[in-house]
Amino acid sequence: MLSIKISLFVVIIIACVVVAAAAGVAVGIVYRKKVAEATIGSAQQEATRIVNDAVSKAESKKKEAILEAKDEIHRQRNELERELRERRSEVQRQERRIAQKEESLDRKTENIERKDEQLNNKIKAADKKAEEIELVKRSQIEMLEKISGFNKEQAKDYLLKTLESDLVHEKAVKIMEYEQKTKDEADEKAREIIATAIQRCAADHSADATVSVVALPNDEMKGRIIGREGRNIRTLETITGVDLIIDDTPEAITVSCFDPVRREIARLTLEKLIADGRIHPTRIEELYEKSKREVEHTIKQTGERATIDAGVNGIHPELIKQLGKLKYRTSYGQNVLNHSLEVSYLAGLMAAELGADVKTAKRAGLLHDIGKALDHEMEGSHIELGVEYARKYKENDNVVHAIEAHHGDVEARTIVACLVQAADAISAARPGARRENLQNYIKRLEKLEEITNSFPCVEKSYAIQAGREVRIMVKPDAVSDDQMVLVARDIVKKIEDELEYPGQIKVNVIRENRVIDVAK
Repeated sequence: MLSIKISLFVVIIIACVVVAAAAGVAVGIVYRKKVAEATIGSAQQEATRIVNDAVSKAESKKKEAILEAKDEIHRQRNELERELRERRSEVQRQERRIAQKEESLDRKTENIERKDEQLNNKIKAADKKAEEIELVKRSQIEMLEKISGFNKEQAKDYLLKTLESDLVHEKAVKIMEYEQKTKDEADEKAREIIATAIQRCAADHSADATVSVVALPNDEMKGRIIGREGRNIRTLETITGVDLIIDDTPEAITVSCFDPVRREIARLTLEKLIADGRIHPTRIEELYEKSKREVEHTIKQTGERATIDAGVNGIHPELIKQLGKLKYRTSYGQNVLNHSLEVSYLAGLMAAELGADVKTAKRAGLLHDIGKALDHEMEGSHIELGVEYARKYKENDNVVHAIEAHHGDVEARTIVACLVQAADAISAARPGARRENLQNYIKRLEKLEEITNSFPCVEKSYAIQAGREVRIMVKPDAVSDDQMVLVARDIVKKIEDELEYPGQIKVNVIRENRVIDVAK
C-alpha cells in the first residue's frame, strides 16, 4: 500500500514538472516572439530609412546629371555654331573665288574665241597665199627647167651631189680642225710629262743572245771536255739541257739554248770544270748542282735588288723569284728585267707629274712583264700568265688590270694602266733598246704594204724608214683632195687593228694628177 502511495506521489511530481516545463516553454516562446517582432520592426524602419536615403541621393544625382548634360549640350551647341560660322565664311570665300575664276575664264574664253577667229582668218589668208606661191613656184620651176635644161629629178640629183661634196669637204675640214686642236692641247702636256720622265730615267741597257761563249785556256781542253768517246760532253749536255758547239773557233766553246737560265747554269758549270781541271761525269754532276744553287741564289738576289731599286715592297717571294729570272730573258734584244725597271721608273715619274698613285704605278710597271718568266714553262701568252700569277699571289686589282691592259688586250680603265702602257712603249721605242731579226722585219713590212694595198683607191704603196712610215699613192680619179683625209684615217685605223709594231707609223697619202702631151 505504501509502495502504491509512493508511486502515485512520484507520478504527481513528474506531472507537475511536465506542466511546469510546458508553461516555461510557452512563456519562452511568447518572449522570443516579442523580441523577434521588435527586431523586425526596427529592421523595417532601417530599411525604410535606407530606401528613403537612396531615393533622395538618386534624385540629387539625377539632377546633377541633367545639369551636366545640359551644360555639355550647350557647349557642343556653341562649338557647332562656331564651326558652322567658320564653314559658312569659308564657303563664302570659296564662292567669291569661284566667281572670280568664272569671270576670268569668261574673259579668257572671249579672248580665245577672238584669237581663234583671227587665226582662222590668218589660215585662210595663208592658204590663199600658199596657193599663189604654189602657182608662182610651178611657173618658176617651169622657167628654171627651160633655162637649165634639167627636169626636177635631174636637178635633185645635181643638188644632192653638190651637197654631198660640200659635206665631205666640211667633214674633212672638221676632222683636221679637231685633230689639230687635240694635238695642240695634248702634245704640250704629254711632251712635258714624257720628257721629264725620260730625262730623269737613266737605265743601263744590255743585249743578250741565245748563245754564250766560254773561253778555253788552250785547244787541248776541247778534247778533255769531249772525253773518251764523247762521254763527258754527252753527260754535260744531258744534265744541263743545252747544246755545246765545239767547232774550229780557237780556244772557245759555244753554249746554245733558248732557256737563258739553263744556259747560264751550263756556262758556270763549264767554267768551273775548266778551272778545276778534273773533267769526268761525277765531277760534272757535282759542279752542275753547285752552279745551279749559285744561279738560284743570284736569281733571288736580283729579284730583291730590283724591288729595292724600284722602291716597291711587299711583293710575294715567288714573284720576286720570277723577277730575278727576267735578268736572263730578252725581248728583241732588250733585257726584260732592265725593261721592267725602266717601265717602273717611267710610270712612277709620270704618275707623280699627274698626281696619280706613284706606288701602284711603280708596282704595276715592275710586274707588267712577269709572265715572260713563265711563258716557256706554261701555256698561254705572257699577259695571261702574268695576270694569273699576280692574282694567285694577291696583287692589287689595279696592278692586275695594268698587266692585262699593257698591250691593249683589254681597254685600259685606270690611269695606272694607261701610264704603264705609255711607259712600256717609251722603253721599247727608244733607239737601241730593241732589235728584231731580219725575217720578222721583212714580214712586218710586207704586212704593212698588204694592208695599205687592200684599199681599192690605192694605186701603190711603199713602206720606208724601216717601217716607221708608209707612202701611199692614190688614184686621182677615185679620191678627191678632201677625201684624202678620210682615206688616211681609214688606213691608220686598219693598221692599228691588224698590225703589231713598235713605236708609231706615219701614213703619208699622195694624190697626183699628171697631164702628158707630145709636141710634133
